[in-house]
Formats: sequence, C-alpha cells, structure tokens
Amino acid sequence: MGESFVGVALKAARAADPKAKLYINDYNIEGTGAKSTAMVNLVKSLKAQGIPIDGIGIQSHLIVGEVPSTLKANFGQFTALGVEIAVTELDIRMTPPETDALLAQQKADYETVISTCAAVEKCIGVTIWDYTDKYSWVPSTFPGQASHGSYPLIWNTYLQDL
Repeated sequence: MGESFVGVALKAARAADPKAKLYINDYNIEGTGAKSTAMVNLVKSLKAQGIPIDGIGIQSHLIVGEVPSTLKANFGQFTALGVEIAVTELDIRMTPPETDALLAQQKADYETVISTCAAVEKCIGVTIWDYTDKYSWVPSTFPGQASHGSYPLIWNTYLQDL
C-alpha cells in the first residue's frame, strides 16, 4: 500500500468526523534533518492532492542535553506549511545515576522545549508522556536503565519535581 495509506486514512477520518483535527504524529522529527524533511514533503504532497491534514505531532522522547539546536527552525518549517504542530509524548531521559547537574540540565531542556512551543504561534501545546518516572516506558525499552527508568519525567517515583 505504501505511503498512499496516509491519504486514505486521512480522507476516511475526515469523512467520519468533518470537525476532527487530523494530525500525523511521528518520532525523531524534533530537529531539522532527513526525516523532518520527509515529513515536510509528505505534508506538501497531501495538501497538493487536496487530502485533509491539520497538523503534525512531534513525538519528543529526548535525552538530557541533546535537545536539537534546530528545534525552533524545524517548528517554523512545519508551521510554514499551514498546519498546526503539537509536541507530543515529551520526556527527557538521562543515564543513571541522577546527579544535581543532570537534573538541572533536564529542567533546562524541558523549559527549552516548552518555551520554544510557546514562541511558535501555531504550536498548540505540549503533552508530557507521563507524570512520574515510576510508570515510564523507558526501562522496558532501554535495558540497563535504573529500575524506575532513567528519570525522564517531571516528577520522580515519589512525585517530587525536578
């Protein structure tokens, strides 16, 4: 079926609910690069074909200290397409052991992502993947991380903030 399934799915969704906001949500498109360029090209193609697309969801499973320097530029290239964007699934993991310096960097990274979204007119919001490290998906996906994750979320296992 190839890429055509995207257009088929979007048309079917619009037919089922004409008022629904239709997004494509993908990972590893936070900064500029080959994958974000492919997303730009896909959205351009969909729009050229008259296929409904309202926004791009940017899954944001990041690593402490590695927020892309091109985050704002990338948000701009997406919104220049005439679509909204949303930061989805935001978490920022670190390799244990947790240190005061890593926690400070993690806090700064969260602030960077959230303030970047707030500065982009068509960035409609930020969704945190979960609220506590206790329930994080990270340990089961990245073996060798701490038993309660790699501290990716805004509250730790004991609901204490960064």
